[in-house]
Amino acid sequence: MFYSFEGIKPVVHPSAFVHEQATVIGDVWINEDVYIGPGAVLRGDWGRITVEKGSNVQENCTIHVFPGKNVLLKESSHIGHGAIIHGATIETNSLIGMNAVIMDDAVIGKESIVGALTFVKQGTIVPERSVFVGNPGKVVKPVSNEMLKWKTEGTSWYQALPSSYKKDLLKCDPLTTDDINRNRKKGGYAPLKSK
Repeated sequence: MFYSFEGIKPVVHPSAFVHEQATVIGDVWINEDVYIGPGAVLRGDWGRITVEKGSNVQENCTIHVFPGKNVLLKESSHIGHGAIIHGATIETNSLIGMNAVIMDDAVIGKESIVGALTFVKQGTIVPERSVFVGNPGKVVKPVSNEMLKWKTEGTSWYQALPSSYKKDLLKCDPLTTDDINRNRKKGGYAPLKSK
């Protein structure tokens, strides 16, 4: 759902995908090839939230700002399920792990990885290409070329997702177990193979 606030409406690029169960309020700019998952809340009531090209904000994330501040998710930012970004800047091609919390005035350096469940204190500056983990978080090592390749590949999957969802995501009624059993008898719905 989209809401205007004090006359300010969200702005969404046509190539972006914002799930209908996401909530986007006020001064929020969503750019090209961005994916916003169900349950995400981007609340731009006290400052601007900018989500740059190719970024993703996954399910149940919360993005908000302290009055007079802004949030900037730079190009190819990857915000994992349940993360909270509050008045912070995420530099280009960085990953924020699931359920991490990034506080006001923090800056996550370019090509960095913040671990799942990490707490990033207000005003923290994470250097470029750093792995930052813990509560409170700290730099534990540099991001290797292999880690960066893995992160970039994962983000590319989300960059392709908006066009796929626009083409193939359809509301439907679920199948029943009876439907599955009938179709199996007819040779359909083979069981999953173990990996």
